[in-house]
Amino acid sequence: MMEYESNDAGVISVIIERLEEQQLPRALDLKDKVDQGGLLDDMDIGFLERVFAETNEAMPLLERHPEYQLLAAKVTNLYHEVMTKALENEKK
Repeated sequence: MMEYESNDAGVISVIIERLEEQQLPRALDLKDKVDQGGLLDDMDIGFLERVFAETNEAMPLLERHPEYQLLAAKVTNLYHEVMTKALENEKK
């Protein structure tokens, strides 16, 4: 268990840093884009696919650290909002 805790701390640190510096700013840009009626392009969709894949890989880590589950839920909700609005825009 101690081995997990030491390794988890490093992984969590990297995940939080990437979230703050890369993923969250890009997700907020995408939200603005779709909220203004824009469509997602191939790069946007690729970004979202990578984020979802990374999130799935992090699930065991989240299960071991429930203190980060609320943050993960909020970020997941943001991506869901982007995808929902993007689909609405596609139908217009």
